[in-house]
Amino acid sequence: MTTARVGEISATEVIVSVAARALAGKRRVFAGVGLPTLAVDLAKRTSNPDVELIYESGVCGAHPSAMAEGIADSVVVSGAESVVSMSALFGYVLQGGNVDVGFLGAAQIDRYGSLNTSIIGDWDKPTVRLPGAGGAAEIMPNAGEIFVVMRRHDPSTFPAELDFCTSPSPVRARAAGDGIAPRGRGVTKVFTNLGVLSRQGPFDELELVSVHEGVTVDDVRAQTGWELKVADDLTVTAPPTGEEIHLLRDVIDTVRLYLR
Repeated sequence: MTTARVGEISATEVIVSVAARALAGKRRVFAGVGLPTLAVDLAKRTSNPDVELIYESGVCGAHPSAMAEGIADSVVVSGAESVVSMSALFGYVLQGGNVDVGFLGAAQIDRYGSLNTSIIGDWDKPTVRLPGAGGAAEIMPNAGEIFVVMRRHDPSTFPAELDFCTSPSPVRARAAGDGIAPRGRGVTKVFTNLGVLSRQGPFDELELVSVHEGVTVDDVRAQTGWELKVADDLTVTAPPTGEEIHLLRDVIDTVRLYLR
């Protein structure tokens, strides 16, 4: 096993390690691409060996033989418990209430956990066009809770108002005034390069519950586009262990697809 000194650990490695620990005790996890892929892989090797991984391509109970480079990567199919159609995945597995945690990324998030993965800027002439919802619009209301990973924590990624709402939180869904109420609690945890934010009830605001080493509350508030609440029992994040760093660098993402 190799070890790494704290000063050599990247923000990405901190985000992924903390997120993996948060998956302890969670049974079925709908894993998105990118950093969620790293986090669920690390969790399966450390905090939660029994976690059942679900991918948007229809793979349920995945046992990847190597790090998945996408939801349709062949490594997530080999050895899987089952592979179902997209309609069965969303209609029975997800909408049937069989997913405990939906694990997503986003370009923007607001104080109640609504997500933007569509555009940055004006709708007619956006500055950036993003991939869009994918399955997130279904995962948000139907998973028991949502974890989100954000590489950057600044006013552009945590704005007071989203440039566009791709995946509405329970708060935004209730404000719409029609349709069926979401079954899940929406976003409950957000992992960033500065700390961890959390929401308890489906209609609560995000609050800061942990800051990473060397980061202050003022640092996080200065990089948030609204007046961020802070938990009374705020903690300092435990840094990644040597074993977690070894697994991420030397076993999981050896090609540095996601680590950077």
